[in-house]
This record gives sequence, structure tokens and C-alpha cells, in this order.
Amino acid sequence: MYGIPPGSVDVRVTTAHRSRRVILHALDVSGVSPAVGGRSEGEHASAVVAAVTAQAAFDALYVYAAPSLVQQTYLLTGRRRLAFESTEFAFHQAWEHWPEVACDADPVGWVRERAHEYALAPWHRLRWLVARPDPLPGDAVWQALLALPPRHRRTVVLCDGLGLSVGEAAAEMQASTPATRNRLAHARAALHDRLGDESSNAPQAWIRRRLDQAHAATLAQPWSVRAGSERRTRALTRTVALATAALVALIAFTLATTPGHYEPVERPSTADGRAEPDNRGAHEHECAREASSRSRHLTPAGCVEQTAGQ
Repeated sequence: MYGIPPGSVDVRVTTAHRSRRVILHALDVSGVSPAVGGRSEGEHASAVVAAVTAQAAFDALYVYAAPSLVQQTYLLTGRRRLAFESTEFAFHQAWEHWPEVACDADPVGWVRERAHEYALAPWHRLRWLVARPDPLPGDAVWQALLALPPRHRRTVVLCDGLGLSVGEAAAEMQASTPATRNRLAHARAALHDRLGDESSNAPQAWIRRRLDQAHAATLAQPWSVRAGSERRTRALTRTVALATAALVALIAFTLATTPGHYEPVERPSTADGRAEPDNRGAHEHECAREASSRSRHLTPAGCVEQTAGQ
């Protein structure tokens, strides 16, 4: 990971007006005027957050962004169930960190980043060893897209599908701008080589059409996502509390059953009352030396010379 490259924060600020306008339009907040005059973007964001409830703002963000996120992650993975799972995970994270998301310059980008990272996590490959994988899509462009490495695939969707610049995609993927530019160039070249006689703009146009087909017919309700996030947080808190209690009980049991001190071993004393020194090692060494010399005396000279020669 490269971290956020220099200048990428300024690049992401360009999406702030668009993302905030979306939430304001969805909530129909008429009492908050846009940032004009001496009012900064941060002050305007604080006013928006104060004007609406957290639940209403989250629901507006979910209704607007969730259908598109499902379509994006489905395009990235080719697995419908994983696409819905990734979207719900991203919004669970958003509700758990809602003060941060509400004040972010681009709330849609915040949840999109989490959804894409979850969908392309390498550990998902282990799941398909025991579960039946989805059939491969029949579209040639989609198959070519899924054949790309995950980072190249994500770069193509962000830049060619969603229209983000290379700098914006680099900031969202936490990569450097040159690396993101190289990935995009290699991905486009790979798609062109795989599709053969297809026109150079066919993959980009196909990706945009697929992303425009997003619909919310099968999505969970916003209140259900919020409730699921809260249940997940409570379950995690209980698990941590139980694990801590078990660890404390184990430590207490160990301290209670361990003896506080050990009885010293008594050694036989000599006539003057001093303890006899432990010469077992020296005695064994002396016995071994005597046995070796005795064997030399008992062995014929020729055998000793042959043994020495070997």
C-alpha cells in the first residue's frame, strides 16, 4: 500500500459538491444553504449534518448509492451473492463510522471503497472450494474483464465505468498515480488483445451500459441494514467481553493453583556440618577415564594401532 499520494486529497475534493448535493436532494433539506461567501466546505458539511438526523442521512445515502454498488461489485466479481454481501458490508461499516462518513468529502466514495475492497479480498477464493461457484458470464467483454488481475479490474471500472480520473482512482485505491496509470494502460491493452477485432471503445461503452442497469428491486431496506449493523456491533462486543472474562478467569486459576514457594532440596552434610558438594559430574568423568585406560591395557597393540589408523 502506498498510502494517500501527495495532492490526492485535493483531487478528491472535486467530488465533494456532487456527493453532498446528492444527499441534500435525497433529503430535501431546504433549511441549509450551500457554501457561499465566507462559509467553508467544512462549515457547510457540519450544518448539513446538524440539519438532519443520522438515520435519515444514512437512508438517503443507501437509497442513492446501494443499487450502483451492487452492480459495480457484480461486475468486478461475476458473483451476484458476493455483490450483495459486499454492499451490505460497506454500509454496515458506514453506519458504524457514521460521524466520519457524514463529514467525509465524498460519502459515496467512502462506501464504494469498502465495497470494492471486500468484494476483491483474496480470502473469498477459499469459499468457492466448498460452495458452488456462479456460472461464468456469457458476455465476452465481461469474461475478458474478469480475466484481469483484481487491481487492474478495479481501475478499469473506476476510470472507464464511473468516469473517475486517474488521480481520483489512485486516491481511492490508496496507490500512487503512476502505478494506477500503468494498471489502466495494461488493462486496456489486455482487453483489446483478448477481444480481438472489437473496437477500442467497446469495453468502456459496455461497462458503462452495465453500470447503468442498476436497480433496487432486490435490495434490503435501509432500516434493516442499520439494524443488522447494530446487531453485529453488539455481538462483537459480547464476544470480546466473554473472551476477556475467560482470559481473566484462566489467569486467576493459574495464580490460585501455583504454589507460592518451593521446598529446598536437603543435601547430606559432612562431619563439620557443611553440605557435601555435588561432585556427581566429576565422579562420572573420573570413572569414564579409568574405564578408557583399562580398555587400552586389555586391547592388543595391533588392534589399537588399527583403531588409531581408522
